Amino acid sequence: MHQLHPIAALATAPGIGAIAVIRVSGEGAIALTDKAFRGKRLVGQPGHTAHFGTFRHADRGNEPGSVIDEVLVTVFRSPHSFTKEDVVEISCHGSEYIVRQILTRLTELGAQLARPGEFTQRAFLNGQFDLVQAEAVADVIAADSAASHRAALSQLRGGFSKRLKDLRQQLIDFVALVELELDFGEEDVEFAKRDQLRRLMTNIQGVIRPLIESFAAGNVIKNGVPTVIIGKPNAGKSTLLNALLNEEKAIVSDIPGTTRDVIEDELFIDGVRFRLIDTAGLRDTTDTIEAIGVARTRQQIEKAALVVYLFDGQSTTPEELREMIAELDESGKPYILVGNKADLITLHQQAAVTDAITKAGGRPDGIHEVPPILWISAKNAQIDELKSTLSAQVRTNGAMQTGSAVVTNARHLQHLTATDEALARAVAAVDAGTSADWIAMDLRIALRELGELTGEVTTDDLLESIFSRFCIGK
Repeated sequence: MHQLHPIAALATAPGIGAIAVIRVSGEGAIALTDKAFRGKRLVGQPGHTAHFGTFRHADRGNEPGSVIDEVLVTVFRSPHSFTKEDVVEISCHGSEYIVRQILTRLTELGAQLARPGEFTQRAFLNGQFDLVQAEAVADVIAADSAASHRAALSQLRGGFSKRLKDLRQQLIDFVALVELELDFGEEDVEFAKRDQLRRLMTNIQGVIRPLIESFAAGNVIKNGVPTVIIGKPNAGKSTLLNALLNEEKAIVSDIPGTTRDVIEDELFIDGVRFRLIDTAGLRDTTDTIEAIGVARTRQQIEKAALVVYLFDGQSTTPEELREMIAELDESGKPYILVGNKADLITLHQQAAVTDAITKAGGRPDGIHEVPPILWISAKNAQIDELKSTLSAQVRTNGAMQTGSAVVTNARHLQHLTATDEALARAVAAVDAGTSADWIAMDLRIALRELGELTGEVTTDDLLESIFSRFCIGK
């Protein structure tokens, strides 16, 4: 590891605030900052220490430079810092003018303004963590729910990448033996025991495939659970949306077909972000604009991870419910049946609805068991049980559990899928008794894909693509 030229950037969010932190990292970062700092001599101070003083403009002749701000400077010495380089963090007042003046002074002294993600890139290049962990830094910063934070933090701490690196190293050892066989091709020798090689490859697949399968859940964790509220006009969908959000987001009217477009907002329940989508009522209509809204509703059902079917408990017939259950079953989407206006009908009437559906034949496939119906009053905001059900519906997915390794990054999915495909071909080649050169070809592909995933195999273009998406100062 070696230190690069010093770079500097604002590490806190831009804008006016009580405090701003400016980070300087690289060879000579401490001495460079010392030239503008008046307090203790920073060069002689140990790492992980903080020092109060003033940050100043350049001296003018015999006159000392004017004060830019009173600051608190924290010193970190290599390799015990985020970048593993010498690092100085300057805490100043959160004035945009002060921040500009301090950064200008640092560049006058020889620092370069950092590119987006350059601090994290240096940490990766200096071996602080692998590429998966480096990408998780951005995800931790962007996390806006407990679930997304938990997933990002798991990857930042190593998650699945450390285990994959260990398995990759074992595979490298086997590939070396297979390659050695190629050097003795005419002598028909076998250095790599095929049963051991096959066992290792299937072990790697046993780690990779659950990660590939976790991407759907991981994407939901990262971006929120797309939850579409559907039902006939005047079932109370907009009222329910307003009750869930605790605000008047959607227009509520007794006139059928008021909602003609998709309305979206976000709701956090037990640390999970739900992207709630209120839709136009499902019905046959001759109104051109309303028909477009109905078509969009069906498009939203296709995109949804969870569907809430809301029906009017007073007016919906068992046959209408049965038809909707059949349509939802056919869609393959997880769904919740919600009966509205529970404040206007008795418990006996609610039970009668379920009985009537069952007597009408249940599902068309002959199964008489119908999904449980959750009764609410959207108008009176009696929806606590619905919130609990939404949370429980998501948490039944194992990937949502604390500690589970989850893939949330499309780049990771791409490399994991390519690795699994290469290993599947290699396993098939071993089973068929194929020659070593064909096996070696697929093993090399698997090694390259795993290496690109964790950063053991990189290109400048790859690193630029990844770290350019980071914020400046990180």
